[in-house]
Amino acid sequence: MSHKHPDDAANVALLIDAARQGEPFNGRHRIIDTYGRTHMVLVVGERLTANDGAVIGSQGFYVDLSDFDEDGTVDAVADFTANRALIEQAKGILMATYDISAERAFDILVWRSEETNTKLRKLVVQVIDDFTTELHVPPEVRARRSLAAHRPSPHRPGGRAIRGAGQ
Repeated sequence: MSHKHPDDAANVALLIDAARQGEPFNGRHRIIDTYGRTHMVLVVGERLTANDGAVIGSQGFYVDLSDFDEDGTVDAVADFTANRALIEQAKGILMATYDISAERAFDILVWRSEETNTKLRKLVVQVIDDFTTELHVPPEVRARRSLAAHRPSPHRPGGRAIRGAGQ
C-alpha cells in the first residue's frame, strides 16, 4: 500500500475488504508513482481462484485517469468495459475449442500476447475474427453444438439441459 495516496487509504481498505469477501471491486483513488507524481486511477478487479476454489490472488485493471475530464472518464470506463467483453468472448472461444478452463484460456491469451509483442486487445479481436469468419464448421458439428439441442453431457457430471430445449 506504499504507493497509495495517504488520504485515500480508507477507500483502498474498502476495496480490499470487498475483494476478501469475494465480491468484484472497483473504485477511484490516487497513487504515487516512483517519481513522486500523483495519478488518479480507476481500479476494477476480482478475486483469482485456483481450480479447487482457493484464493490465489486478484486480477483486474488500473486505468490512469489523470489526463481525463469527467466526460473522458466515462469514455475510458466504456472502452475498458468493451475490452473486457472482447477478452471474455475470446476466452469462451478457446474454452469451447480446446475444452480448457477460463483461467487457462486467459493464460494462453496473455502468453501469446507477450510472445508476439501484440496488445491483448488486438490479439483477442484477431482470435474472435479468425474463429468467426475463417473457421468453417461443418453443419453437422454446428448442429451438435446448438443450444437448442443441448442435453446434459455424459462426460460432465451435473450437466443440465436448458429448460424446454428440444422438447
